[in-house]
Amino acid sequence: MRRFLDTAYKVAGGISALSIIGICLIVSAQVMLNILARFGGPDLSFTIPSYADFAGYFLSTASFLALAFTLRAGGHIRVNLIVQNLPERPRWLLELVALALGAAMAGYATWFAGALLGESYHYGDMSTGIIAIPLWIPQLAMVAGLGLLTIAFLDTLIEALRARAPVLIDTGSE
Repeated sequence: MRRFLDTAYKVAGGISALSIIGICLIVSAQVMLNILARFGGPDLSFTIPSYADFAGYFLSTASFLALAFTLRAGGHIRVNLIVQNLPERPRWLLELVALALGAAMAGYATWFAGALLGESYHYGDMSTGIIAIPLWIPQLAMVAGLGLLTIAFLDTLIEALRARAPVLIDTGSE
């Protein structure tokens, strides 16, 4: 199970990275087309249809699918100023509280994002750009990312309970 979850987090992180590359490619291509139009005149004026919409969908995908990977890698911003000076037991208890609250909030967000996805699918909601995209498609990455984040919080909470020690909070030894 450990290997499966770690692989899921890494795959989501990889898709997130590919989405960032997608943003770079589509925006760079449109910038090049704008430069071409500037120097070549109106006859060489082209626009990638709905490029801003697609860049936004890539950004949403990158943001949400990176959450679980970043949590497990210890990359989320934490306030260590107070907790680093606490003894291990209070640090562990604070981490348990933070992980439980994070799991609850991520689960709540997943539930309602899933409801939004279901409504978008049911009503056939479409984007308003030049290329109409069913909105449930980009929303799927959001729900998947939030669901994986919920799992990552629970996974880390269980890991901290088993270790009986903090697993994410920096102990100041580095």
